[in-house]
Amino acid sequence: MCEIVTIGSATMDVFVECDGANIVSVRKKDHSTDFMSYPYGAKLEISDFDTQVGGGGVNTAVNFSNLGFDTCAIFKVGDDIYSKGLFEFFRHKKVNLDSVIQDKKDTTGFSIILTSFEGDRTVLAHRGANAHIKKSEINFEAIKQALLLYIAPLNGDSNKVLDDIVKYAKENDTYVCFNAGSTGIKKGFGYLKKILALADIVVMNKEEASMATDIKLRSDTKDEKFSQELIHPDLKKMFHKLKISDYQVIVITDGKHGAYAYDGKKYYYCPTFEGPVASTLGAGDAFASTFCAAMSEKQFNLDISKSLVAASINSGAVVSEFSATQGLLDFDKIIEIMDKNPQYRTITEKEDD
Repeated sequence: MCEIVTIGSATMDVFVECDGANIVSVRKKDHSTDFMSYPYGAKLEISDFDTQVGGGGVNTAVNFSNLGFDTCAIFKVGDDIYSKGLFEFFRHKKVNLDSVIQDKKDTTGFSIILTSFEGDRTVLAHRGANAHIKKSEINFEAIKQALLLYIAPLNGDSNKVLDDIVKYAKENDTYVCFNAGSTGIKKGFGYLKKILALADIVVMNKEEASMATDIKLRSDTKDEKFSQELIHPDLKKMFHKLKISDYQVIVITDGKHGAYAYDGKKYYYCPTFEGPVASTLGAGDAFASTFCAAMSEKQFNLDISKSLVAASINSGAVVSEFSATQGLLDFDKIIEIMDKNPQYRTITEKEDD
């Protein structure tokens, strides 16, 4: 029996870094957007190049295993050179692949990742088999036997299995962690609400939360200084809309600005754990899966504050390496870092404050 089952994407990732890349900021009255740009029509030299295995299903399965859990992975691949690379990668990992789906008629997911000099990245993704997971291909027995089901963002038609697997997990008392992705969010809040209502932990980044709730964070004005508040009032509105059931914990991440959580009684803010940044790829997967793992670990005792700190530390370790899984820490190392940095903690605000 696997303690944790993950379902998500699996890709072969090609990292490309080019010194000729520019970061261009475009600002409007109510928001700003950054773009990575290259001279149009130019041929540029690549300054760094690497190939790694990635995808939410892969990254989180490796993390859960590294944290000490017996882990089963569910993802879909083709029968090609990229799937061979994926299986070779897992040969050295303690992850059960019995539930992996392989389709000879499909292609394995593939991504080109353009990395900036600041460590952020733009991803060009070919979804391949990741977008074609069918209900008949899911190992529901593994989900039934698991303590926790972690759902990483799914692509394309694979989102059609979400309703069935979440309902099945809840019917069989399997704890559900749901990391919502943009494909499912674009289906509308009416669709998403049914899944949110059954998830014990929901994790989104700020942009996804804004898209899901149709709530935008207002910028400071001459009369209102939202940035001076611990929790932006519009972020609170997002939490209230996303929290469908009383037992849920909602987490919204905000990149280098940290992460927030809400349990219906308190708001929590955890700043980013400072450290070197080589690449931000995999940071979100590491944060979300570590938070869910910590919340189910006895020594954390369902402590949201400690779980946020643990997640931030592990996420910080991941971004210090070029690979999405290379820097992952185990719980002993995370706790050691927590003990050495007692000043690093979350800030809380009660609902009525």
